[in-house]
Amino acid sequence: MSEPTTPTGGHPNMRRAYGLRGPDDARELYDEWAESYDADLADASQDYVAPRLAAETVVRVAGTGGTVLDAGCGTGLVGAALAERGVAVVDGVDVSPGMLERARDTGAYRSLEPADLTRPLATPDDAYDVVVCVGTLTHGHVGPEAPGEFLRVTRPGGTVVATVLDDVWEPGGYRAEVDGLVSAGRADLVSADLSPYRAGVGVEARMLVLTAR
Repeated sequence: MSEPTTPTGGHPNMRRAYGLRGPDDARELYDEWAESYDADLADASQDYVAPRLAAETVVRVAGTGGTVLDAGCGTGLVGAALAERGVAVVDGVDVSPGMLERARDTGAYRSLEPADLTRPLATPDDAYDVVVCVGTLTHGHVGPEAPGEFLRVTRPGGTVVATVLDDVWEPGGYRAEVDGLVSAGRADLVSADLSPYRAGVGVEARMLVLTAR
């Protein structure tokens, strides 16, 4: 497999991740990767800082008292970072049962359920104060329709915080989708600033912050 345009640090699973062909492919990869994922991403060659920075953003813009949905929670890196910062009620969903088992081990989640983020969530409207999504709005994963679904399950006045890999922010249609959601009166754009993502290889993402209307 050829190296993707976005640096991977030479990690074979990272190369696979950027070439996923759908939810079944994602489930297979992340089930296989679940056991070593945290160690691989914490390695200096990757230095995956996005979960910590997203948790800090959630606390800064929304405080610690609300209910949070961690969409695409993986092994629970974001949930653990939120718990460390005093957020008590976090639910998680992910496509990979293997990753959900690792997330359960963190003790940071009220509930953990399987979900395919390329499809509508089995969650009522206005169910959460915050939706946070880190690492899934990227190559080969979840497309630009996701922020609209996140807004649906966020109460009016609540917050969506999501990383969008900078390489796909405009070419992948995410910026256009966000602009459309704002124009339609579904959200206010708070910020979409560049932020470190996998700092070990210099990869950045947009730290998207929306207020639901």
